Amino acid sequence: MKQALQKLLNHEELTREEMKTILVGITHSEYPNEQITALLTALQMRGVTVDELLGFRDGILETGVPVPLDCERYIDVVGTGGDRKNTFNISTTACFVIAGAGYKVAKHGNYAATSTSGASNVIAQHGVKFTDDLDQLNRCMQEAGIVYLHAQLFAKAMKFVGPIRKALPFPTIFNLLGPLVNPSQPSCQLLGVANLDQMRLYHQVYQRLGIDYGIVNSIDGYDEISLTGDFKVTTNDYERIFRPQDLGFEAAKPEELVAGATEEEAKGIFDAVLENRALPAQKNIVLTNAAFGIQVLEKGKKNIEECIDIARESIDSGSALRTFKKFVTLNS
Repeated sequence: MKQALQKLLNHEELTREEMKTILVGITHSEYPNEQITALLTALQMRGVTVDELLGFRDGILETGVPVPLDCERYIDVVGTGGDRKNTFNISTTACFVIAGAGYKVAKHGNYAATSTSGASNVIAQHGVKFTDDLDQLNRCMQEAGIVYLHAQLFAKAMKFVGPIRKALPFPTIFNLLGPLVNPSQPSCQLLGVANLDQMRLYHQVYQRLGIDYGIVNSIDGYDEISLTGDFKVTTNDYERIFRPQDLGFEAAKPEELVAGATEEEAKGIFDAVLENRALPAQKNIVLTNAAFGIQVLEKGKKNIEECIDIARESIDSGSALRTFKKFVTLNS
């Protein structure tokens, strides 16, 4: 650790292996909190490199609980969080729409950090019990087409840095790691980021990992496709800025995306979308995020209009709702 800190003071970059070794050392309580704090601060001031991010990812996956699923191709839809927009559970709702359309999903998530309701909040609100039992997870994937992986059961390293992260008044490298440490290591991912700097970073990370990906950012600062204005999408195949009108949608108003003040209000919006009685803007936002996830799963072989139609059918036919009810039954 002292060598690593000296390198950072000299404006040098750390290697992927050095970062992995440090992360493993943190889980063995090898370093005092002061040194960990110094490391996180130095990385944040300079900016994290691809190798540094991948090294910490390697360490978290190595020290965590793996989830080898009996499924070849599935997706995770997730946002980096921290956009301070307090939106309803768009990614989580989109996951059940994708699963309702017949695709496989392994959703990785946690309780809310900066909003009313995170993925784990809205899932737990329905009486779901989180599990790391591999047999149960595989059964759920086979019967419902979707599993939920509550991050705290799998990423054991996070508890060692929790108090330090809470004490620091700024985000750290750990805020960037959430989307990269799904313990099932899916081969497809749709990621929402809050700014274009993060989009560039994750674009390089995904290229190194060799997975099929889509990265989305709403230009007005949402870490998902909000339809409140123009948004950018980067995938294995293209990079493009879309307008809501390009997809046949009217622009949404920011207040139509808000989760509300309580977990119960956020749950109400989640239920309304799956039950096809939500505000048009709420439904359209979920359709759009689900559609870009479907396009990733299809390796870009379907255009986005086709993927929107697939997502719409999942909701309109009741398939998304039936999938969610099946998921709840299997996990209650």
